[in-house]
Amino acid sequence: MLRAAVICVVLAAAAPADAADCPGNPDAIGTSRTITVDPAEHARVGSFQYPETVPLADKEVVLTFDDAPRPVYTEKVLDILAANCVKATYFLIGSHAKEFPKVVQRIQAEGHTIGTHSQTHPLTFDRMGADRLQKEVEGGIAAVATALGDETQLAPFFRIPGLLRSDAVDAYLQSVGLMVWSTDVMAQDWKRRINEAGIIRRALDRLAAKGNRGILLLHDIHPKTAAALPILLAELKTRGYRIVHVVPATPEQPATPTEPQEWVYRAPEKQPLPVLLMTDVAQLDKNLAEQRQMSGIDFCGEKISARSRRLFVDHKRPAWHRRHHAAKATPMRREAAVTTMRTD
Repeated sequence: MLRAAVICVVLAAAAPADAADCPGNPDAIGTSRTITVDPAEHARVGSFQYPETVPLADKEVVLTFDDAPRPVYTEKVLDILAANCVKATYFLIGSHAKEFPKVVQRIQAEGHTIGTHSQTHPLTFDRMGADRLQKEVEGGIAAVATALGDETQLAPFFRIPGLLRSDAVDAYLQSVGLMVWSTDVMAQDWKRRINEAGIIRRALDRLAAKGNRGILLLHDIHPKTAAALPILLAELKTRGYRIVHVVPATPEQPATPTEPQEWVYRAPEKQPLPVLLMTDVAQLDKNLAEQRQMSGIDFCGEKISARSRRLFVDHKRPAWHRRHHAAKATPMRREAAVTTMRTD
């Protein structure tokens, strides 16, 4: 039976490390600070679905990764995070953890927070029966705890698969002591037709739209995410962002003191324009050129099909013809008026 509260420890490896403390990488973004949160006080976070989110200052970001562990790209993402001295929060799938326990142990050993993401990632949580819900939640926790070898290393954090929440699911998760994590920003890196540049643009633009702060949801199991991550971290640093690590409170490590209003999400008064300039222009141009060769690219980095281009052109053609013929007809009408004028 799932315990009402999961006792966790704060890892020594989770200590903040800024760029100056990152061996071999003075340009690393690092981890600026660690926030300790108590699920009993704040049961649900993420302004995408809930009124509250993690209490962050201006230009602070919490990196989260779903669906791990899956070789090879989970390990590539871990390499990138280690090289940049960045700590993240992982939401692991139980069946994946059972299959690749060594990768789970590496995530823990390198100081990242480990939460869970169900046993099999079904996209039916919002209409799931109580027995199946309990089985998915408890099964995922048990599988990840077994892979770790110590349940106390597991944070009481849970992200609902597909973010397909319901009031009944939220109530159940709160009743068993789990903090539900939605998100503030999605880069939509799971989309098949998005490339690395599109992932970076969406992450940066949507963080800016959220007031230059927030929880960022990514998936470390995709090759495009692994390829985009080093550039994204560099872009975040260039724009003055800082990475924040979140860990659960324990009897030895109480929650970080905060005021209730700091948890309430407030939308910025003015929505910023999209930020398109990248420091690594050459890399972005290369990515965009590859996509154009395949079938074209839209503003957010998604490929445009030939059918979409035809529909766009067909939609615009009638208006263009009307303007074109009107422009040609105007001087002809003037000439006709002149030639038909009486001279007497």
